[in-house]
Amino acid sequence: MARPAGARVPKPGGCGRGRKCSSAMASEKPCLAVTCTAPVNIAVIKYWGKRDEELILPINSSLSVTLHQDQLKTTTTAVVSKDFTEDRIWLNGREEDIGQPRIQACLREIRRLARKRRSGDEEDLLPLSLNYKVHIASVNNFPTAAGLASSASGYACLAYALARVYGVESDLSEVARRGSGSACRSLYGGFVEWQMGSRLMGRTASPGRWPLNHTGLNSESSFLCIRAEAVVPARMAEMIRYVKERNFQGFGQLTMKDSNQFHATCLDTFPPISYLNDTSRHIIHLVAYTFDAGPNAVIFTLDDTVAEFVAAVRHSFPPEFLKGLPVKPAPLSDELKAALGMDPTPGGIKYIIATQVGPGPQILDHPHAHLLGPDSLPKPTV
Repeated sequence: MARPAGARVPKPGGCGRGRKCSSAMASEKPCLAVTCTAPVNIAVIKYWGKRDEELILPINSSLSVTLHQDQLKTTTTAVVSKDFTEDRIWLNGREEDIGQPRIQACLREIRRLARKRRSGDEEDLLPLSLNYKVHIASVNNFPTAAGLASSASGYACLAYALARVYGVESDLSEVARRGSGSACRSLYGGFVEWQMGSRLMGRTASPGRWPLNHTGLNSESSFLCIRAEAVVPARMAEMIRYVKERNFQGFGQLTMKDSNQFHATCLDTFPPISYLNDTSRHIIHLVAYTFDAGPNAVIFTLDDTVAEFVAAVRHSFPPEFLKGLPVKPAPLSDELKAALGMDPTPGGIKYIIATQVGPGPQILDHPHAHLLGPDSLPKPTV
């Protein structure tokens, strides 16, 4: 499997990055806790449709932008202990059924990889039995239903944390996509390509980085096969070239075209799927946009136009407020107001999240970062 340099999962244990729950020898009562974060990613060439439902293999390649975790991230703590009687999971403070198929698929694959590693490397065994149960807590710092790929960051973070706690060092793309296909793209920073592959295994690679800023499934469509076979391969090559050349105009136009085709494919199903609303369609006339499976727009701008974009949105959709990166107020010229070509729509947008391109999953060293307390249950929220 291909992966960018520096994406190797670090070794767990013995380096201060995990929390040893016992003060005695690890062989007496071993317990290890790790906390990780993982980013949201936004596809500019869309993934839509699977050729294998179990392995979550796509019918076409896709390309995404990883957003910075200072503004948008999932945080996950995983703890294993011989004292646990069952696996448990809490999402955003609420206990969920850990028997959900996608969660179980990730757990099974991590434990399989851990057994495989141990059988081939007896000298590097961790003092943790694979029979030990795991407690998992995960939270998002953004609304889960905001159309910001929370499942992608969530399952990438889950795979990364489980790999860390069970001593798995192999590529995690297959594990993460068992939970959510696009989660494999959240395992890397920058611009990330999810290659559809030609056999059973899909591959993930990163074509490069660019200081770009961001604000912000199977179907029965007859367009789907045409898109996958005749359109996407050429668009992937074209998009990678635009990124490498830092051609923002080409990047923006192709991003919008692919977003439009994605939603045209949704409308071509029966019954049709329509994600966009009136505000979504107003935004389409403003800027370089893309929409995932929801009405919320993702906007791409360069550094020197962020303030002007925010001013245009504030003029068109008052009132709203800004989250994330600070943006200095900018005046909006009468000429640009006239060019917007629409009357203000108060309340159409609740807020803007300003962020930028960021790195892949991270380990949080500080013990206060753990979401689970000494009793291995979620810490109370303030």
